[in-house]
Amino acid sequence: MGLRLLLTSTLLLSWTASNSALKITSVNLSIEPNANVIRNTSVTLRCKAGVLAYGTEAPNRVYTIYKDDNVIYNKTTSSSEDFFYNLPEARVSNNGKYRCMINIMGEKMASEVVTLTVTGMSTPILHLNKANITEGEVVSAICLAPGETGSLLFSFYDGSKEVDKIGLNSNSVRFLPKGVGDHIIHCSYSVFIMPNLFKSQRSNAVTVTVKELSLEPVLKISPQDNVYEGDTLNITCSVGDSREDYRDTELLLSQGNKILQRGNTSLHVSWTARATSPKLTIECWLYVGNVAKVDDKTVSVIELFSVPTLKMSPPEVFQGDSIRLICKSERLSYRLGGENLIYSLEPLEYHMSRAGNGVFAGNAKTIDFNYTCTAAAKGIKKKSDVLTIRPKVSVSAPKIWVSGNAILGRKIEIFCLSNTGTPPITYTLWKTNEQKQIAIVQEFSKPANFTVYISEPEELIKYFCSANNGGKKPHSSDKLHAPVIEPMTEAHLMVLPISGDISEGNSVTLICSFKGTPPVTVRWFRDGDPNALETTTTKINTTNYPFILSKEHSDKYYCKAENRASSVESNRVNLVVGMAMWKKLLIPGIVILVVSSLVLVGFVLFIRSRRVRVDRTPESVWSSRKPETETDDEISTVSNEPEVEYTEVVHPHSADPSRSPLRKGTDTVYSELQNSPHGAADHHDYGSVKYVDLSGDQQPGITQHCTEANNYSDLPMPVD
Repeated sequence: MGLRLLLTSTLLLSWTASNSALKITSVNLSIEPNANVIRNTSVTLRCKAGVLAYGTEAPNRVYTIYKDDNVIYNKTTSSSEDFFYNLPEARVSNNGKYRCMINIMGEKMASEVVTLTVTGMSTPILHLNKANITEGEVVSAICLAPGETGSLLFSFYDGSKEVDKIGLNSNSVRFLPKGVGDHIIHCSYSVFIMPNLFKSQRSNAVTVTVKELSLEPVLKISPQDNVYEGDTLNITCSVGDSREDYRDTELLLSQGNKILQRGNTSLHVSWTARATSPKLTIECWLYVGNVAKVDDKTVSVIELFSVPTLKMSPPEVFQGDSIRLICKSERLSYRLGGENLIYSLEPLEYHMSRAGNGVFAGNAKTIDFNYTCTAAAKGIKKKSDVLTIRPKVSVSAPKIWVSGNAILGRKIEIFCLSNTGTPPITYTLWKTNEQKQIAIVQEFSKPANFTVYISEPEELIKYFCSANNGGKKPHSSDKLHAPVIEPMTEAHLMVLPISGDISEGNSVTLICSFKGTPPVTVRWFRDGDPNALETTTTKINTTNYPFILSKEHSDKYYCKAENRASSVESNRVNLVVGMAMWKKLLIPGIVILVVSSLVLVGFVLFIRSRRVRVDRTPESVWSSRKPETETDDEISTVSNEPEVEYTEVVHPHSADPSRSPLRKGTDTVYSELQNSPHGAADHHDYGSVKYVDLSGDQQPGITQHCTEANNYSDLPMPVD
């Protein structure tokens, strides 16, 4: 029973621990007592975390303190109390930005950054191992910064000047005070915190007294006056009297930058004087440790002979020419007596031979070469400066040409150049045998430039040039051969055919003629249109533009001729395109056809108007007649017959009983009236014709009436 209870409790605790939960709600970092403090103040960083947890068991907390993003402290605790990080007696080295981070079971949170500023630094203290020294002794110094921590950088000063450090080991240094007398030494230090540097105040001052070294160098020269080149000088360099014994001493004797001799206690030299300068300075140096002392004297040396000069004759030579080199000293001393200077040439064996004392003869080489000469007497040798011989190359026959196009009446640039020849080269431009211009060229392969104007094409061939660089004879070029371009001066446009039919469908040719040097580019334009109708290039002074005419071609035309010099426009030609011939013939034909048609129609209408058609009514006795088959043509052929008009006459019923009464609808009598050809009625008695409806049994008959019966008075009035 007890075992079962223990197992149950263990499982319950394990379940509770495994299912515990937490949440970090806040992390705050504060500086106590203040974020700005003075030196030696105890500072505490308080890190307070807000945590929500489930369960009674407190999980472990890991606190981390950062300074300027660098970890400076870690601590693990299970306490829920605030975490404290102490900075006892804060220093400037503690200045920086701090941050606190807490980690509980993998969950992390960091505080905001807080800045700590500490002011005040301790005063440095300087200690020296010696206060009184002799020249050349080294002083050891120590600079202390009591209580300061962090990265410290120390500096030592002799007065206001920083001393030269012989060795640096933290806050100690060894240095050599320079000069005899008192030296005020002090130090300071700086605390280095990236990226800032905090500097302390000055330390206490310590006085170092430097005593002069009792040793002195002594220089003696004999003779010192009226010294000539070649004379022997006796020189002694030694250490002066001293009451003290110094080790590690060294003597050095020099003239200019040349060491004559060196030793420890005393030096003696017999030296031949040389007049390398008007006055010679000889120095005796004494070195004791780090101390250097010097004694010097100046000796005037009279020149026995001057430094020789080497010259060439003639001053300018060409390759292979004979030359003479002359070596000579301009000034000679009377001390030489009858002894002559001996001159030599270096290198002698190279194309030169001795032609006398100081005279050397030979031929100029094809390349540049350097020579020097030496003058010697009484053991004194002097060498001349280097003479560089640069044999000149003779000019070749120059070439002459024109730059660009040679245009009549405009500036023409002529160039002249020799392919070989040492500059400077003098170029001359000639016209026939007359000298026109001169140009001197200082650079190799650079042509001479001349500017001319010509008025005739034949003038250009008269020009040529010559070149000379000091040789015996100048070289001339060939005559200038270059095409001369005549600018476009005029252009004329004409039309073919000149007269005749310029009408639609016919061909017309525009001919453009001009003056100017070909090739000429001709463009054809229509007035007002900037685009060319056609462009052609010709090598003669005329060209044409043919095309087939249409009504739209009526306009003004012109041509523009252009060559390499200029362009010119022609006159305007007004081209009027007439109507085509077939159109001209078609219009009168149409007019004639229309008129003929109108006449024919009028004639037909006139003929028809002369004939009156009979209106056939249902009640007429002619209703049963068959229509006549006669045509109008048949009628018109009877030209001699009088025209017959039919008039409907209504007679009153006769009282004559012998006559059969007329039925209604058939009581109509047609009288035939015959007109004469002259338009008057012909009153011949043709009788009258009566058509009587006899009910189909009787045929109509012809009855002869009397003259009175045919009188118009017997006719009744028309009844509507």
